[in-house]
Amino acid sequence: MKKTNLAIVGVTGMVGRTFLKVLEERNFPFNELYLFASSKSAGELIRFKGKEYRVEELTKDSFNKNIDIALFSAGASISKIYAPIAAKHGVIVVDNSSAWRMDDSVPLIVPEVNPQDVKKHKGIIANPNCSTIQAVVPLKPLHDKYTIKRIVYSTYQAVSGSGVKGVKDLNEGLKGNDLKLAYPHPIAGNCLPHIDVFLDDGYTKEEIKMINETKKILGDNNLRITATTVRVPVKDCHSESINIEFEKQFELEDVKELLKKAPGIILQDDPDKNIYPLARSVAGTNEVYVGRLRRDYSIENGLNMWVVADNIRKGAATNTVQIAELLI
Repeated sequence: MKKTNLAIVGVTGMVGRTFLKVLEERNFPFNELYLFASSKSAGELIRFKGKEYRVEELTKDSFNKNIDIALFSAGASISKIYAPIAAKHGVIVVDNSSAWRMDDSVPLIVPEVNPQDVKKHKGIIANPNCSTIQAVVPLKPLHDKYTIKRIVYSTYQAVSGSGVKGVKDLNEGLKGNDLKLAYPHPIAGNCLPHIDVFLDDGYTKEEIKMINETKKILGDNNLRITATTVRVPVKDCHSESINIEFEKQFELEDVKELLKKAPGIILQDDPDKNIYPLARSVAGTNEVYVGRLRRDYSIENGLNMWVVADNIRKGAATNTVQIAELLI
């Protein structure tokens, strides 16, 4: 891979700091590195690969520099303002917020699923929602072989998906001090069927994101999808129960072999030995873990599976860095 001039926007946040970890682990090739954040973080020194970098305040002039790729994780409102400015300066923006995901002119990329779509960018590329990313990685090879008719998502999402406030709510709640910084109810000892805001039809925005993003990434608007997304008292890693109805018949062993060979997937499916994906085991990794594969006997050609991934890594930072790797 050729070396590039790289910028990170939102570097002092949870995902921004994980960008740096993933870039170092994957030995991402760069010449110059620029770190941007809000005015309150400006001037902070961050050590990366043996060198200290000073965080600069993000302004409309930040992209006057010779920057090739910018990784954004500073929220949708910031991305709406600054991503177009960066793109006008010839920077390719890989944005981790929800700002551009459903824009028809912006590709929505999971490198194991639709890497070819990266070529369609016009200066901005969107990183999907964390819960969508880990779902479509195993769905892609299954859809290619058996043609999916319908998907039912039930998610069990970690508090780190709500950032620092979500983690603090859980940590303090476990001490008996119920805070409600991130959620309308205490999260410790609770499951909240409420992620993002409620819409007029009773779905939450998170549920609609999963439905619409899955269709866009898999390139199939005919898919029938429904979702229930739940916040659970787990620090890291989202877990998902995914129920699938196929057009074609399948053999369970063939499905397991298919997933075992698919990129980015680790199959953990040996119930006799109590082996299946667990959030505590998956935390800190970059792959998508799949297990509990079994037929759904209530429908023809039905399959159940359990999918776990680190939402800050594969669900955000790692996927974004993988997109940057595609670009170079």
